[in-house]
Amino acid sequence: MVNAFVAFVRFEEKLLLLRRNKQDPDFAALWDGVWGVGDTPEEVLTRVSESTGIPVESLHYQGAGIDRGIDMGRSLVDVMPVLVVASTDEVTPMGRYTEAEWIDPGTLQDYNCIFSNLDMENNTTLFGEMYGSVGSFLYIVKTAIGSEQRVANEMYARLHGSGSLTSLQGEIMSVLHPTGMRGYLFVESSALHHVEKLIGRSGGRDPAARRGLNQTPLKNAKTVLPGAAPLGDILPYLEPKAVTSGIEVGCIVEIVTGAFKGEKARVLSVAESKEEVSMELYEQPIPMTLNMRGDHVRVVERVE
Repeated sequence: MVNAFVAFVRFEEKLLLLRRNKQDPDFAALWDGVWGVGDTPEEVLTRVSESTGIPVESLHYQGAGIDRGIDMGRSLVDVMPVLVVASTDEVTPMGRYTEAEWIDPGTLQDYNCIFSNLDMENNTTLFGEMYGSVGSFLYIVKTAIGSEQRVANEMYARLHGSGSLTSLQGEIMSVLHPTGMRGYLFVESSALHHVEKLIGRSGGRDPAARRGLNQTPLKNAKTVLPGAAPLGDILPYLEPKAVTSGIEVGCIVEIVTGAFKGEKARVLSVAESKEEVSMELYEQPIPMTLNMRGDHVRVVERVE
């Protein structure tokens, strides 16, 4: 039995994929991490450097996952997933690799990766599963509108309570509820089935598919959307925005709090540094000018 590893190289939020040459005896023209033989951090980093051109001093051995036995036809190979963090994205593919591409981990399913040509169960998803064992993906949970925070709190309680779901603590890294996003939560996890188990919907929403499973569906958590979510689509929701974002001079706004709640006004100016808007109440008998925080109003009509 051969002992091998696949090193997944990360730079910031990107994952490195290397494409094997068309004459490769095992995985011709398929995308790969860095394949090598060995089990010490020094051997892994040396192999990554030889395959990518990244200096060893610019690489950090982050950790390893559990070996997986891969039936490669001629032999059974134990393959260990390893995570390596690079401090540079300058890559020159060498040896058996002809192309290099930094990708969003959420788009990994769009690439034909190693193992997908093997005659074995889950061969098309095995590479992604191995990455998940040392990295993570973001999944989207659909919830009832207005229940997002309650669902997030219940997820936390299930993970840190006294029940069997505490076993998922190593598989669920975080639960994110971006302010202003309604009907959805983001969950960082090693695999989709862990998120489904956490909300009690392993097998989806169909009760027949869940028959025989001892689980309690989490109230107001409807389903996990299929596939991992690309970070590029998620990050804009996680970046803090000024409360005046989206408010422009000339907009019609409605006041949502205070003595003038429900009144409409036209925006005269926006002070982003103070996060305030100056506006004129135009439905009053006598026009009145007010200064209020941007989060005390909502836009009901935008400037043409």
